[in-house]
Amino acid sequence: MIRPEKYQAQLEESQRRLAIAESFREPDRVPIQISVAGSYFSKMQGVNIRDFYLDLETNLRVQLEGLEWVFEELKDDRVEIAVSYDPGPVYEGLFFGAEIDRPDDTSPWIVPFLETREDIEKLEIPDPAEHPAVQDIYRKYEQAVELVRQWAPGVRVFGGFGIHPPLSAACAIMPPEKVYELFYDDTETLHLLFDKMFEAFCKLQDYRDAYFGERTTYLALADDNSAFISDEMYREHVLPYNLALYERYGTEGRFLHADGPNDHHFKTYAEIVKLTKMDIGGWSSLERAVEDMKGKVVISGGLNNRDFYEGWEKAKRAVEHAIDLGAPGGGYILAIGGETYPGVPPDLLCKAVAYAKEYGRYDRVHERLAKKAAVPDA
Repeated sequence: MIRPEKYQAQLEESQRRLAIAESFREPDRVPIQISVAGSYFSKMQGVNIRDFYLDLETNLRVQLEGLEWVFEELKDDRVEIAVSYDPGPVYEGLFFGAEIDRPDDTSPWIVPFLETREDIEKLEIPDPAEHPAVQDIYRKYEQAVELVRQWAPGVRVFGGFGIHPPLSAACAIMPPEKVYELFYDDTETLHLLFDKMFEAFCKLQDYRDAYFGERTTYLALADDNSAFISDEMYREHVLPYNLALYERYGTEGRFLHADGPNDHHFKTYAEIVKLTKMDIGGWSSLERAVEDMKGKVVISGGLNNRDFYEGWEKAKRAVEHAIDLGAPGGGYILAIGGETYPGVPPDLLCKAVAYAKEYGRYDRVHERLAKKAAVPDA
């Protein structure tokens, strides 16, 4: 099992590099963070992904073995060695009592159950302190802490129970197309639904803070479904809820993940939400992110899983393009937007990281910029 003390110097170097980049300065090279996690590690290790999400010990062992590969082979700029009990993207389903489908060798998903306004009106927001599924997750966290203490002392264990912000939470328990229809046909019902999702989010966040004896001041949200509405609709119907969450829990930092394409929201994120950092996802335009957010929001992304499906030459070009575009001036982290999917070849990821460490050196970035500036326009 992984021993964190072995990698202390590597962690400190990555932390320094990231801190410089996130202050919109240029470190020695572009930081690289490859989002490999539970499903990816399961596929690497020949573990059925369904079993990873169902069994606590399997869940933790897969993560710990995967982290050892990260630090021994991948060698990106991860700044912490940590695991958590990961039940999959099903928290809304667990909290609201939805059916959860668990296909073979893939992540579980929630079966949406809300259909009508009456369903929404009847939806109750449980007390987390008395909710069996919530309490089960916290018990598993406590078990995870004990197991990791035995297997890999020094590895941090994260825990808690939380849901997505209102739009994406709503789209987890109501068919997304029905939610989108409400934007056009019945905004009163839409806001009734969002009010309940907001209440649920806050109840769960407050319970988590009380459980751990802390106060959340850096808030990370994942709002994938915002990609599919106009910025005008976002500002009118979604922004007030997300902004209220950031104002309540993000007084010292505001992070957003969105799978994308979220290009049409980037100015809103930078100028109104005032994000600190954003994972732009794999389907958003890095060009647009740089245009609208550079110097205001730390941008993480620039690569898509599909950049790695056709071999090294395509991956190499994608790495070069992302660094050339995002690197100048700092405030950029090279990453696969969202998460790295099972099936992306591990050896290709390692090769891309090693290449990016050389190509992304800031002395070389500026050499290329100078050469480009010296070439007259064709």
